[in-house]
Amino acid sequence: MDKIQAIERSIITKFRKPIWGGFMHTLREYRLIQAGDHVAACISGGKDSFLMAKCLQEVQRHGHTPFTLSFLVMDPGYHPQNRRLIEENAALMGIPIQIFETDVFDAVAAMDHDPCYMCARMRRGYLYKNAQAIGANKIALGHHFDDVIETVLLSMFYGGEMKTMMPRLRSKNYPGMELIRPMFKVRERDILAWKDYHKLTFLNCACRFTENCALGDGGGGKRAEIKALIAQLAKQNPLIEPNIFRSCHDVNLQTVIGYIKDGVNHPYDEDFEHK
Repeated sequence: MDKIQAIERSIITKFRKPIWGGFMHTLREYRLIQAGDHVAACISGGKDSFLMAKCLQEVQRHGHTPFTLSFLVMDPGYHPQNRRLIEENAALMGIPIQIFETDVFDAVAAMDHDPCYMCARMRRGYLYKNAQAIGANKIALGHHFDDVIETVLLSMFYGGEMKTMMPRLRSKNYPGMELIRPMFKVRERDILAWKDYHKLTFLNCACRFTENCALGDGGGGKRAEIKALIAQLAKQNPLIEPNIFRSCHDVNLQTVIGYIKDGVNHPYDEDFEHK
């Protein structure tokens, strides 16, 4: 059995329950892919997006819903060794990537305010634009379960609001385009276990301005602090993580002071007198 076959087989055998099960449950529960879709799997070079690409490849080959699948890689100005690693991993895993180049890193290099935010927005825009150019109607990103629950606490602690990542979104700037997150219910620890099982090396932090962590553990910043906090709490209560995730699905609007929908603020007492 060659490397590609071993990687593919492990997803539906050894890691069937934690990875394949979570992946397929996400597709079904949130209705992420319909017949006739053209999905552009967006690969950043990290473990999450590469595994997502392989799972989508398996679904397309063996699933019952016919759809078109492309694999997009945006080079925002990577160091040559980082781009080379992406290309080598794509070949190793049997993923026929299409690479397009942008100047995102150059554009945000001189920014003093929120360069990471602007970088993320620009990258997303380029992905939509290039996916649409090849006929895709959806882009797939590799955000996983841990990203979802970390975002909940990040928004509360540092944004003063309650929100998280969504499994499916319509683009506001690119009509007809959607964003889907097929790894929504896959745990990061299981992705790491899969990576280590095959002795794979992926990019972790490929930002030009933090290249010292590109091939190491990487991380840092507020998200790393939240990740550490959740891990500490989970040692005391193993239900912490699933409870945070579940809270995003079970919001009780009768017990919140206010909420925002379609840009409009709704205070708790807007219809209080009529109840």
